[in-house]
Amino acid sequence: MAKVESFTLDHTAVKAPYVRLITIEEGNKGDKISNYDLRLVQPNENAIPTAGLHTIEHMLAGYLRDRLDGVIDCSPFGCRTGFHLITWGEHDTVEVARALKGALQDIENSTWEDVQGTDIKSCGNYRDHSLFSAKEWCHKILDEGVSSDPFVRKVVE
Repeated sequence: MAKVESFTLDHTAVKAPYVRLITIEEGNKGDKISNYDLRLVQPNENAIPTAGLHTIEHMLAGYLRDRLDGVIDCSPFGCRTGFHLITWGEHDTVEVARALKGALQDIENSTWEDVQGTDIKSCGNYRDHSLFSAKEWCHKILDEGVSSDPFVRKVVE
């Protein structure tokens, strides 16, 4: 079985919330795809409830694209502590952390009308959303500060 980088990370050594570059993959034609760890809560100490995480996911899908070029996908971790962000090209972790911070601020200040994809036609589990939970978690994460480094707290402005 192939070794997965994320499973080699010492989850007891990181200091969430943070942004971490996991890998940059280069295609046959020289195109690059980057994978980032957007860790919102400390692993094995907390987890965002599914309804709040689901709403954060839907909102990050738009807000990160508004702030960062080349976003391909932003998908939650099964452990509910954060997200994978996949982009075309390479971005500095400070740039990604600032984009994440801005997106979380937008979520914190949003209304239900700002949440995309919450009906039966546009979501595979449309009943499992909570803007209240999403806003509460974003507030907590922003209070702690988003770091551009997983091991040393380098909170972005």
